Amino acid sequence: MRAAYPPIAHRVRGLSDKAIAWIFIAPTMTLLLAINLFPLIWTIQLSFTNYRANRPNAPLRNVGLEHYQTILSDPEIWQRMQATAHFVFWTILLQTVIGFALAYLIDRKFRGHGFWTTLILIPMMLSPAVVGNFWTFLYQPQIGLFNYVVSFFSGIPPSSFQMLGDVNLSPWAIIIVDTWMWAPYVMLICLAGLRSIPDYIYEAAEVDRASNWRQFISITLPMCLPFIMLAVLFRGIENFKMFDMVNLLTSGGPGSTTELASITLKRAAFEAWRTGYSSAFAIILFVAVFGLANIYVKALNKVKAR
Repeated sequence: MRAAYPPIAHRVRGLSDKAIAWIFIAPTMTLLLAINLFPLIWTIQLSFTNYRANRPNAPLRNVGLEHYQTILSDPEIWQRMQATAHFVFWTILLQTVIGFALAYLIDRKFRGHGFWTTLILIPMMLSPAVVGNFWTFLYQPQIGLFNYVVSFFSGIPPSSFQMLGDVNLSPWAIIIVDTWMWAPYVMLICLAGLRSIPDYIYEAAEVDRASNWRQFISITLPMCLPFIMLAVLFRGIENFKMFDMVNLLTSGGPGSTTELASITLKRAAFEAWRTGYSSAFAIILFVAVFGLANIYVKALNKVKAR
C-alpha cells in the first residue's frame, strides 16, 4: 500500500498552486456556467422567433428583430419602464438615507445596541410573501393600522384614503414596504464601512480640534462612500427586477400604475404566452441592467482608488 502513494504525491507536488486551485474550482465554475449560459443563449435564440410555450409543436418561424422593434416602440412599455424607474429611484434614495442613518446610530454602541440591531434586521429576514400579505392587511382602510397612524398624526379620517387603491398613493405604498424591508440590509453594509474606519483617524482629528460635523464630512462620509455605493448597486439591481412583493401588494394596479417591467414580462410570458416576445423583453432588460451596472462599477472603482 505504501508503494502506491509516492507517484501520486510526486504528481501533486509537481502541480503549481494555480493549477491545484483550478482543479478545485473548475467543476463548480462549469456547473455555474452551464446553469447560467444555457438559459441566456436559449432566451436569445427564442427572442428571434414566434415561439409560444403553450404551443410547443407549432411551426417555428424566424421573425428577426420584430419583437425588439415592437417593444422599443411601444408607449405602454415605456410607461412600465417609467414606473420601474420611479420605484427604483425612490426606494434606493430612502433605503440609503435611512440605512446609513441607522448604521451611524448603531455604531455609537449605546446600551442595548445589540438588541436594537437584531430588532431592526427582522424585516429583511422575512419572506416577501409574508411581507406582502402583512402590509396588505396594514393598508386596509377600515381595519388597517397604517391608516389609523396617519390619521393620528394628520387628522385625516382613516377611511378617506386607500394606499393600495388610489392611483397617486399606490406607487408610494410599494416604496414604503420595500424601504421597510430592505433598509436594514443597507444598514448592515454601511455599518461594515463605519466599523472599518480606524480610530486613530478620529483621534488625529480631535487633536486638530475638528468638530463632529467636520469629522463626519471629512472622514466618515468619504471613507464609507464605497460601501454606500456598493449597497446602492445591490439594491438597484434587485429593485429593477422586483416582482414578488409588488405582485402580492397591488398586482400592478390600480390599472397599471404600479405595473413594473417584471410584472409586464410575467404577463407576456405566462398569461399571453408570447414566449418569443417576452424573451426579447427579457434580453432588453438584461442589457439595460448590465450596461448601467457596468458603468456604475467603473465609477465605484474610481471612488475606491482615491
